[in-house]
This record gives sequence, structure tokens and C-alpha cells, in this order.
Amino acid sequence: MAATNIEVWQQATVIETEDVATNIRRIVLAPALPKRAEPGSHLDLFVTIDGERHKRSYSVVDSTEDGSRVAISVLKAPLSRGGSIFMHTLQPGDALEITQPLQNFPLRIGAPRYVLLAGGIGLTAIVNMARVLKNLGANYTLVYAARTRERMAYLPELRALHGENLQVHIDDEGTALSVPDLVGSVDPSSELYMCGPIRLMDAVRRAWTERELPAPNLRFETFGNSGWYDPEEFIVRVPRLVVEARVPAGRSMLEALEDAGVEMMFDCRKGECGLCEVKVLALEGAIDHRDVFYSEREQHAAEKMCCCVSRAVTSPTGLAANAARGGPAIVTIGVS
Repeated sequence: MAATNIEVWQQATVIETEDVATNIRRIVLAPALPKRAEPGSHLDLFVTIDGERHKRSYSVVDSTEDGSRVAISVLKAPLSRGGSIFMHTLQPGDALEITQPLQNFPLRIGAPRYVLLAGGIGLTAIVNMARVLKNLGANYTLVYAARTRERMAYLPELRALHGENLQVHIDDEGTALSVPDLVGSVDPSSELYMCGPIRLMDAVRRAWTERELPAPNLRFETFGNSGWYDPEEFIVRVPRLVVEARVPAGRSMLEALEDAGVEMMFDCRKGECGLCEVKVLALEGAIDHRDVFYSEREQHAAEKMCCCVSRAVTSPTGLAANAARGGPAIVTIGVS
């Protein structure tokens, strides 16, 4: 769901930066209007890309009780649209425009048991929840999965704090996470909170449904930029407005349409709220659905898409097919 908080913007000063894993930087901010950050909260902030301001969202990793110090961690993604690259240039003393902490991934206190699942940089949305549950003496398990150990932020600190409550799964060390085993171990009264790549989250959702576990007990937050296939350039057409725009691999369809002067409705920019939905009128290629708004049936129908995160690809095989086809995918849409 999209955040329903009122955005209170403020100035913040960078007071500390530190690399906590390969291409992951911890950034500590001192806000002008401090407010306590609840578990699962995030900050919206403005980054500068090619001289223009763009809004991005980052989960709060930790904060002081009074909110006078707020930490986020940013992955410098190889396919970044520019926001993470900008964030990695920040130095102590730099100023940012940020919101007070916003909440759309709340932790419900009082469940008999918790499973917290973090995939890669998705840990940033989960780590504060684990800390709170530890302090409360709750029955919880923190599951942290990644491709390589070098890409796992805060791992030594997590081991020290959570001990046997921490389960670590690392693909290239032969201990990859088994989603069927994980979901199979969950009892119906447990709540599972997860954040990570779309493939991991989709696998968990499927397994959860197959076991007929209570739907309200599965809670998640998305990246908004992870998909099934590598992003490639494609073309979007809006016949009613006589608009055709190229969508580079590093930008979203929503951004490309905005650049072309199309007035778009949106909110979360993470494929959760559905406000940026567009109708698919014609398609040369396939849709890489990166949202969690549509059901599996709706995604297979390919009649609409969330343009803030979903993309067109030449075929499910991605870039290799692009060269064979001789041109980019083309999606023709209708907008409200």
C-alpha cells in the first residue's frame, strides 16, 4: 500500500558516511525537525541527477530515540537511475531535503511468533524491526539471504545482536535459501515480514498461498526496481496524446512520460499503490511486471501495468533477444 502519512519536509545535514559492505554505504543524517522513526519507516528525499531534482525513498536502518540522528543505507546499484550514485557522493557537512519518517510497513506488536526475511539490500527495511523484537524479548527469527557475503551489510553486528535468532543464507557458499522449507516451517499464527528482490518475494507469496496460511500475516515492502529480467531500452507510445518516448534502461516509464510532458498520476513509485496504472493497447514484446499490486492472473493478462516500475522487454529472454529481433520492445498505452 502507499504511505498515507503527511509529508513534512525539512533540511538535514550529513554527519557521517561509512561503507558497510561492497557498494553499500551507511549515511547518518541530522534532521532539522527530529521525529522518532518507528520500525519499518522510511524517508523520502531529493537527489540531484543531471542538474534536476528527483524524489527517492530509503528505509530507516536505525535512529536515536528522539530522532536527532537517522541512518539509512544505500546500495550503489549497477543499473541505478542515478539516485544511488548521487547518494554515494555525499560527505559530512552536505545538506539534503528530506521528509520526517514515513510509515507504510508497520510492525505489529503482539504476534506469538515472527519471521523476518531480508533479501540483499532489503535488510534495510527489516533490521530495525529485528532490533525492536530483540529488545521486547519476542519470539522471532531473522532470515538474511544474499548472493555473496561481501554484499551483506551489518552481518557482524547482526550476529552479535541476534545470535541463534539469525539465519544466514549465501548463494555462492552453497547455503542458498529454500523458500519451500522456510514457509513450510511457519505456523499459522506467525507473522512474516519481508523485503527483497521481486523473485524472492513472489516465491514466498506463492508458497504462502499454497499452504493456505492467513493472508494478513504476510507483510512486505518492495524495492520498486527489481524485476524478472534485466532492464533494456524500450519505446512507449500514447496515441491519444500523439506521444512517443524512449525509456532508457536506467529510467522508468513514468519518468520518461513525465519528461515527454505527459501529466501522470502516481504516489508510491514502488509498484504498490496502483495509482500510476496504464492500459496496454498493443505490445511488441513482453511485460516485465515489477509490481506487487496486480494478482498473478492480472499480470499474465498483460492488459495493464504499473508504469512506475514495470517495463517492456523484447521477450522473456531479455537483451539477447533484443539483438536478434533488431529493435526495442514497443508498448502502446492509454492514460487517464
